[in-house]
Amino acid sequence: MLTEPYMQRALLIALLLGPLCGFLGVFVTARRMAFFSDTVAHSALAGVAMGLALGWDPSWPMLGVSLVVALLILWLKEKTELLTDTIMALLMSGFMAAGVVGFSLLKGFRAELHRYLFGDILSVGPAEVWLALGIFVVVNLVLFTRLSALTLLTVQEDLAHVSGLSVRGLNFAFVILLTLVVAISIRLLGIILVTSLLVIPPATARNLASNLRQEILLSLLVGVVGGVGGVLLSYQFDLPCGPTIVLTCVALFLISLTFDQIRRALQRPVQS
Repeated sequence: MLTEPYMQRALLIALLLGPLCGFLGVFVTARRMAFFSDTVAHSALAGVAMGLALGWDPSWPMLGVSLVVALLILWLKEKTELLTDTIMALLMSGFMAAGVVGFSLLKGFRAELHRYLFGDILSVGPAEVWLALGIFVVVNLVLFTRLSALTLLTVQEDLAHVSGLSVRGLNFAFVILLTLVVAISIRLLGIILVTSLLVIPPATARNLASNLRQEILLSLLVGVVGGVGGVLLSYQFDLPCGPTIVLTCVALFLISLTFDQIRRALQRPVQS
């Protein structure tokens, strides 16, 4: 199994993107941005259709459309009085509808549509592994160098502004990093499931952690175990890879929830 090149590439992608999504997901969930990542992922379908129509590798148009959508969310939030969730729902609906229409005009790309909707990590090539490695290095470098500022921004944005931090610049950088990770992770889980890898690992870690440092480390661990474990289980039992990764993460969440409930029960004072 491990001697086959496609499995080696799939495991490398899972090792890179699993913990990366887990790390980034701690701040995504704390800042209530899960719907943002969902919007970017679903809107990327328009980029996939564009790439196939032009005869290009869909990864690059998909990434470009994802960045356009992310910037449009920020611009409309600043320039209009619309609520953020309204803006995201509007853009997601419009771009995903454009993608569906684009696919309806294309012939013979049903398999490609299924691949991007539900993920196909077993079909990734060497170029995508290198791209994932580059995203992994860049995002982790930025997160670790700006971890204190990002933590303060997440916990208390007003205090971050008073402390002299460039709140607008940090928000912009975080949105760009999140968009890059979401766009690349679509090949891992697919458009429909990609948000799960940003949400489930930090949710699992929160059941067990007592501080932010522990939450980050546990979320990284859950991302690794969920990603790699899902790939191995999908190969072993001939299951679709993306959903298997999600279900592996869900199983870890349920285990953590059980431990959390047991811990709470033990800490509850005994009534006389």
